[in-house]
Amino acid sequence: MKIPERKDADKKYTWRTEDLFATDEIWEQHYNELDKKAGKIEELQNTCTKDAASLLECLKLYNDICEELDRIYVYAYMKFHEDSTNSKYQQLSGKADTLAVKIMSASSFIVPKISSLPADTIKTYMNECDGLKIYEHFLDSILRQKEHTLSEAEEKILAATDEISSAPQTIFTMINEADMEFPLIKDSEGNEHSLSHGTYVSYLESSDRTLRKNAFDALYETYLKQKNTIAATYNASVKKDIFYSNIRKYSSALESALEDDNIPIPVYDQLINAVHESLPLMYRYVELRKKLLGVDELHMYDLYAPLVQDIDWKIPFEEAKATVKKALSVMGKEYTDALQLGFDGSWIDVYENKGKRSGAYSWGAFGGHPYVLLNHNDTVNSMFTVAHEMGHALHSYFTWKKQPFVYSGHKIFVAEVASTCNEALLMEYLLKTETDSKKQLYLINYFMEQFRGTLFRQTMFAEFEKKAHEMSANGVPLTCENLSAMYHDLNKLYFGDSIVVDDYIDIEWARIPHFYNAYYVYQYATGYSAAIALSRGILNEGQPAVDRYLDFLSKGSSEYSIDLLKGAGVDMTSEKPVLDAMKVFSELLDKMEKLTK
Repeated sequence: MKIPERKDADKKYTWRTEDLFATDEIWEQHYNELDKKAGKIEELQNTCTKDAASLLECLKLYNDICEELDRIYVYAYMKFHEDSTNSKYQQLSGKADTLAVKIMSASSFIVPKISSLPADTIKTYMNECDGLKIYEHFLDSILRQKEHTLSEAEEKILAATDEISSAPQTIFTMINEADMEFPLIKDSEGNEHSLSHGTYVSYLESSDRTLRKNAFDALYETYLKQKNTIAATYNASVKKDIFYSNIRKYSSALESALEDDNIPIPVYDQLINAVHESLPLMYRYVELRKKLLGVDELHMYDLYAPLVQDIDWKIPFEEAKATVKKALSVMGKEYTDALQLGFDGSWIDVYENKGKRSGAYSWGAFGGHPYVLLNHNDTVNSMFTVAHEMGHALHSYFTWKKQPFVYSGHKIFVAEVASTCNEALLMEYLLKTETDSKKQLYLINYFMEQFRGTLFRQTMFAEFEKKAHEMSANGVPLTCENLSAMYHDLNKLYFGDSIVVDDYIDIEWARIPHFYNAYYVYQYATGYSAAIALSRGILNEGQPAVDRYLDFLSKGSSEYSIDLLKGAGVDMTSEKPVLDAMKVFSELLDKMEKLTK
């Protein structure tokens, strides 16, 4: 099928950016006005904390500016993502970037100024000025990190190092996305195929084992040619993390990374411990995969191979929407009405067109409605993507209805919960309603692969990061040999004895871009565990669980993430949510073993 130009895309299936700005010309007017307004924040630098009224004036101006910047930035980038070849929107997105940097630089004094105030002074200000009460949690977040905030002069120096500190990630990105060249590979019939980051996973999912092995070998042979450069780059990134944590007087880079959202360190360690406790389940799954594939030896390149062959399951977009709505009806009318509003209100950009950004996301700007970018292709995976992205969208929708701009976002720790909860509810609905045994098996394996890829794999990544930072902090050089040996041992631990841990997998750490954003990936695993717990609560408990969940969705970032989830009924300071999620994985494993006897 020919991919259409953007101008030829069916308007019924495109999002309505006019709801943000009616025309590009109106966007330009707002851009120019905000550009002038941005300078006003700097004028408050010497007076912003002298009394309660001055602090309120500064915070209101800052939030007003950021709210308008949000609209300007989102519009420019959404237009750019519609067609990245359009030079007009290349320029608009570039201008939005420039303005964002200008505003962040102009307002960089705010946190150090507030942090320099005694906590009692802040309390006095809030008692004197009712308008400040809305900022209580925002101010508490700053004061909580007071001992780690440096002087204005020191903070200014650190801010000036941002570009330097991002160098390891920039260098890795250039090596990985610009300079890396992969060879052609052959399938079992001798046909040649182009290998790229994009095609690699699809080759690993092929039923052609020769193609899988050749893709695996060729990809990692290419990374091995860059092994020392990438190791040096990652070593610099880890040293950067340790440097900033030391400068800010944290006990470790881990504490520094978790402090922003007030996440206790035991949450990280308990995740790893709980997954370790559940590894026998992964060993059973690996053994079952080996049996179903009918191979004498299971290799790392067999982990994504389809276990259910020749399934033709086409789900057009309209059917996907209807199924998702039925699955989410357990959430009640308020939720499904909002879902339908999104389906009918031109929130979604559905199909691929030339130049459109790949993948999927949910975005939007406070004061408007959320948006969802898809590249729908009528597959089961596409239907789950609809559920996932609408979960993000409705999280924003309910938050924006109840919260002011200052709390309108979501921390990463909770950001994937709403989307994954939707997916889990869709999966449970399909498993109950689908009667075809082959499709049942497909769904069970699909669900189990989510567990493997998110709960197990991301925890293994989290453990790798922790070990790498500890090695560096203890003076152990992060050479390619040291990192690869450690990564090999982790694969042995996480996958067990029923699989051959091929030598090539040892270098896999070198291709993971998330490692340059330290201690980020663990949140995929914790978020997944929380979402599974919430979905089970909704299905088993009904309305009380739904009410707690909708309250969670409406709170945005007005509380710390741990407290938000506790309010919804999930305590991530204990191992219980992770172990409960593993019980679901165990149930799926039992079903799959029974269906494949």
